[in-house]
Amino acid sequence: MAPKIIVADNPMNDNDICRELAPSGFDLVITRPDTPEFNAALPDCEYIVGFGAPSMNDAFYRTASKLKLVQLLSAGYDRCDIEAARRASVPICNNGGANAIAVAEHAMLLMLAVSRRLVWQHDNVSAGRWRGNNWADVRLYELYARKLGIIGLGTIGKKVARLAQAFGMEVQYFDIVRLTEDQADSLGVRFRLMDEILRTSDIVSLHVPLTPATRHMIGAAQLRLMKPSAYLINTCRGPVVDEPALYEALSSNVIAGAGLDVFDQEPPPADNKLFGLQNVVLTAHFAGPTWDNQYARFRNAFDNVQRVARGEKPLWVIPELRG
Repeated sequence: MAPKIIVADNPMNDNDICRELAPSGFDLVITRPDTPEFNAALPDCEYIVGFGAPSMNDAFYRTASKLKLVQLLSAGYDRCDIEAARRASVPICNNGGANAIAVAEHAMLLMLAVSRRLVWQHDNVSAGRWRGNNWADVRLYELYARKLGIIGLGTIGKKVARLAQAFGMEVQYFDIVRLTEDQADSLGVRFRLMDEILRTSDIVSLHVPLTPATRHMIGAAQLRLMKPSAYLINTCRGPVVDEPALYEALSSNVIAGAGLDVFDQEPPPADNKLFGLQNVVLTAHFAGPTWDNQYARFRNAFDNVQRVARGEKPLWVIPELRG
């Protein structure tokens, strides 16, 4: 019997591309999670490709007793039950940077949007106000020569650094994994302690995974360290930032503004206080999925499936399960 791959169907997946890239010699099942078809395929499944879910607990792994790999189509893995996977000895792998370019570009998009008050300008023009009614009170800024602080210099953070340098920005970073001096020279970045990043950066961009150590790592105390003219950009995970503390900082001009692709609760409730602020630009956790990276996500996923099928170790195992 051919080894079975379940691809957990999702509105962000292009199933035609999935079928085009699916390896031969495998039984491919594309189905929504927790459906009768999904549950029926699970006992014989050896590989799951999709997005993590809290329902993948101990009972899930007992049912999927033949499972050899959970291959994510996303970079984030905070919705996965890591301890259940560890007990089942099943590796969880992320998408190998398949959406890194998209997220890096989106971070730059948010930097430009908040610095140039893009939404404010659009609203004025569409309402018939050519320059608005308070031009003297609005300051628009260039990215050139601004100091960018990147917190989390992984695959995405490095791409942000390179894009920022193309705009003439000075880039500094904090990460628990230090680059060597040669690596830092090659990338054109400088290591700083986290509080230094917050105190000295004109823009702070977050690129860390959501873990117990990073949950609410940016709270009221950290926001107070930032310049009153600084902007915060978050394209990683919403709970990395204490959202009520961020609202207070934005509404009281502790910092100048923020660009957010992620929220503490997704989708955010209709009464989210951030919606009433004029100094934020908000997008709907859309930094990662683009038409361009559909191929990259499925290509990386099926490459990893075939590696495991050949008896090799998979690539991109999440840090908590390595070794």
